[in-house]
Amino acid sequence: MLLPNHPPIRTFLVDDHETVLWGLEQLVKSAAPKLAVAGTATNCADMFAGIARAEVDVILLDLELEGESGLDCIKQLSSRSAARVLALCGTNDPETCRRAVMLGARGIVFKKQSPDLILRAIEKVGAGEIWLDRSNLARVLTDFTSGKNTDPESEKIAKLTAKERQIVAAVVKEKGARSKVVAEKLHISEHTLRNHMTTIYKKLEVDGRMELYLYATKSRENLGAY
Repeated sequence: MLLPNHPPIRTFLVDDHETVLWGLEQLVKSAAPKLAVAGTATNCADMFAGIARAEVDVILLDLELEGESGLDCIKQLSSRSAARVLALCGTNDPETCRRAVMLGARGIVFKKQSPDLILRAIEKVGAGEIWLDRSNLARVLTDFTSGKNTDPESEKIAKLTAKERQIVAAVVKEKGARSKVVAEKLHISEHTLRNHMTTIYKKLEVDGRMELYLYATKSRENLGAY
């Protein structure tokens, strides 16, 4: 939840249907001052041009763009923007949802869902949390588990210090909460937490909070921290 006087979550909207795009824009504007529209685009090229000019916190990205793949956009975004991606889907296709998350999306929301739920998803992702329903989380966990070899993973985990194991445990326990919340639980500063997280990502060879959450959930016994 945003605190009083907290700056709005700047949201960039991407959808190839102009009517849908207009509707999303009005929806986000209706949530002011919590949310604000940072820009709109109907394709990936215009999106990249737009986010280069504006400060963006969340990109609500339609995965079913005409003539191109929203999944390819997510893959490119990881190296071109610090904004968090919330994938927008017309249908709940398990494979598409799974790939979106593994490529870096922090959440999945569906066009058929209520306006209030879509706004809530933007707020949660903007606050650094993860937005996945149980079915999609289960699919991603299954995929993540089946694709790893246990012996090399044990070697990675062995590199973690006791403090780093404690931090991983807190990240899982708080279920994707903001860094500020996790830091307060651990009685350390956000800056210190970020430094630890960078080291943890490197040791476990994961890319960001989502992969760390999935990795740690799969490796509970080996981690032995929670």
